[in-house]
Amino acid sequence: MIGFRTRAAEPPSAPAAGAELAEAAGLAVRLGGRPVLTGIDLTVRAGEVLTLVGPNGAGKSTLLAALAADVAPAEGRLLVDGRPAADWTARELAFRRAVLPQAATVSFPFTVAEVVAMGRAPWAGTAAEDEDDVRVAEAMAATEVAGFADRPFGALSGGERARVALARVLAQRTGLLLLDEPTAALDLRHQEQVMRICRELAEAGRGVVVVLHDLGLAAAWADRAAVLRGGRLAAVGAPEEVFTEGLLGEVYGHPVRVLADPETGAPLIVPRRPRRGEAAGADG
Repeated sequence: MIGFRTRAAEPPSAPAAGAELAEAAGLAVRLGGRPVLTGIDLTVRAGEVLTLVGPNGAGKSTLLAALAADVAPAEGRLLVDGRPAADWTARELAFRRAVLPQAATVSFPFTVAEVVAMGRAPWAGTAAEDEDDVRVAEAMAATEVAGFADRPFGALSGGERARVALARVLAQRTGLLLLDEPTAALDLRHQEQVMRICRELAEAGRGVVVVLHDLGLAAAWADRAAVLRGGRLAAVGAPEEVFTEGLLGEVYGHPVRVLADPETGAPLIVPRRPRRGEAAGADG
């Protein structure tokens, strides 16, 4: 909070429908001297859910961090809200994008309500500060954590912590949300809840980028999917366009079947497996 109070900054207005909230052009990232991302061209727009999918080590989390301007590119450019990311101060960036990392850690014994309220730190000293209590309450209700608002964050289960961390991001109330595997620790109902929240945010005019391992969730809820392989974009487009058996089988190194959901028509992706008994028979 102290850092955010050191310099006045003008909060942005709500993004216009279809506005480009972040744009990577020819983006390359190196970590420890090793290339992690190469030649990334990707635009994030208001009003859409964009999922980043791909195998382990493909560069999904690094790309999310790059779009958040938390990782400096070695090559190319990144625009946030139409300006080079480096031109924004930390507080100005915090007005425009909120980031949910994979792991939510808190070093001190803060309560759930206090952790969620941390999302309001950028707005200290602005007119929006008057909305803090309302925004925190809304975020806790949306993620169903209000029932344990007074419990220490460290005493929660992994899934409960994940929902509290998401509530903190929601309370920040930015035009762009960048979420790294927000469903990884959650049960089926709460996975669907998180993705429903993402969809509602997009329909309200915000942009949401979500790293997912579950291709079924990505297919069901995303407007666009970016498939990464080896630090490059293998495909970007609507799930029904890019989630093909050929592409996914090649990217993941395992054959898959792509079926259509009988109710929604969304792609259902399942790995190809031997019939029961076939694998055992082959071994014998």
